[in-house]
Amino acid sequence: MSRRRLPLLPAGHVSARPAPRQPARPLVAARPPRVLLIAHNHPSLHPGGTEIFAHELFGGLKAAGAECLFLACTNDTHRAPRPGTGFQTLGRSADEVLLWAGHFDHFHQSQIDLHGLVPDLSNLLRAFRPDIVHVHHTLLLGVEMLFLIRRVCPDAKIVYTLHDYYPICANDGQMVTPPRGEGGRALCSKASPDACHRCFPDRPADQFLLREKHIKAMFGLVDRFLAPSRFLRDRYVAWGLDPARIEVMANSRPSVEPAPVRGLAPGAARDAFAYFGNLNPFKGVTVALDAVARMARQGLSPSLAVHGGSLYQAPEFRQRVADGFEAANGLATAHGPYRPQEMPALIAAADWVVMPSIWWENAPLVIQEAFQHRRPVIVSGIGGMAEAVRDGVDGLHVRPNDPADLARVMTRAMTEPDLWDRLSANIPAVRPTEEAASLHLALYGELLSPAPAALIQGNRNR
Repeated sequence: MSRRRLPLLPAGHVSARPAPRQPARPLVAARPPRVLLIAHNHPSLHPGGTEIFAHELFGGLKAAGAECLFLACTNDTHRAPRPGTGFQTLGRSADEVLLWAGHFDHFHQSQIDLHGLVPDLSNLLRAFRPDIVHVHHTLLLGVEMLFLIRRVCPDAKIVYTLHDYYPICANDGQMVTPPRGEGGRALCSKASPDACHRCFPDRPADQFLLREKHIKAMFGLVDRFLAPSRFLRDRYVAWGLDPARIEVMANSRPSVEPAPVRGLAPGAARDAFAYFGNLNPFKGVTVALDAVARMARQGLSPSLAVHGGSLYQAPEFRQRVADGFEAANGLATAHGPYRPQEMPALIAAADWVVMPSIWWENAPLVIQEAFQHRRPVIVSGIGGMAEAVRDGVDGLHVRPNDPADLARVMTRAMTEPDLWDRLSANIPAVRPTEEAASLHLALYGELLSPAPAALIQGNRNR
């Protein structure tokens, strides 16, 4: 088997001659930093949690007075036509730009089209001259772009929020083993060349070692990593990142008015459950459908509203979902994809939010949305879900990938007197975007100033 050479970026790939070192613009208290935020898509095209949080932070930073540019990478021609150039603005927003990046190597997390992408991105960096480049993902862009940022903007500080496990795990960052024959997916606690080779036997073990070394080399250019959960931070520390460079900072949401609580007739049960999110093999929608089918066979009548779409999923998985709805005997209803602004109306019809993901997750947006609307959440008791939802305090835990246990806990939720009232009363406040913007600006100021960091880190680590 031929071995692919990793596309490490020598200086000649970035520019024909070294970029001139631009004079640093010393920060003064009157001028907030100039911030370039980079994500792997735009929420108007792909409303995933990372894209939504990055874009909301962008809005919060602008509202706080920072000069910001939001750069979203995409190759999604299904949702937006590709223009003749690499860049495209979104509507009338001159400070929100799409960068078309269609040649991406998912295994190595590398950008293949360096000659097409590097000149455009270099020109953008030179024109905007950011003080801070805050990366929320390098999918589509490529980890080599951290080298480009450092080369073109040597005085800028690079912040990288680790939203998932893509750099660690070649299986789409899931840290779940692929299914083998009749065996299902299993949680993976640690990546290694040998373990990863067992998941992908067509790739030699040394390719996984080279992949790890390449990504870590690029990560060495980052000034500060942020992790939205302690669980994710611990994973990256175990992988080999310096713990002193990774800070825990919880995600945030814009403040909203909580949706009204569903009215009940005397003696009626809180038996309305809702699932929100993409329908894919890792989010556990089939686990939820199987649990409802079990409850139906036991003579119980919960309702499960499923909000989300299955775009890009394999036909086999779509058939499993369809079979699950049929087995639920009318107790589960597919409502299709939804827009973020529809969440208050949708969740008003629910008592409980169900999130039975079979992978570790990190800091799921759905949990924060449910908490904003005072709905307890039933989650798999692993990863960032177990960290965000306290079992028996503001939600309930179930064993991952176990429909029988989920059925048991859902039965308890709808039959135990006063359980919903007790759990909903203990739901904590969700950090508002305004506070998150303030904490990020404090972090940026710390990186751009020699002032001691210890004075402001305490508040951010909540």
